[in-house]
Amino acid sequence: QLRLVESGGGLVQPGGSLRLSCAGSGRTLEYYAIAWVRQAPGKEREAVSCVTHNAQDTYYRDSVKGRFTVSRDYAQNTVYLQMNSLTPEDTAVYYCAADLGCKGYERGSFLTWGQGTQVTVSS
Repeated sequence: QLRLVESGGGLVQPGGSLRLSCAGSGRTLEYYAIAWVRQAPGKEREAVSCVTHNAQDTYYRDSVKGRFTVSRDYAQNTVYLQMNSLTPEDTAVYYCAADLGCKGYERGSFLTWGQGTQVTVSS
């Protein structure tokens, strides 16, 4: 019943910023950890970040630490990924995904995935 829809992607120049949204429907997101996962052309999917159901813990891959920030708006049933200082290496389709926790988010197995939103960083 839970559905996730990503939005906010687009074309941005290096050094620019984007804020991605992951909107839930069908169920409240408050019971789910939400991860952000990306896949660049010709590359394997890689975990970007994860936030626990109560937002008490957040996790980031090393390459985005200090640049990306995940947050939750429970009233809007939405999770955000603020992306700053973007580089071409950030170009990918970004997916949000729901699971029961963040413990295994790097394995790439989740209960529900969104359809993805394209982020392109290019000059």
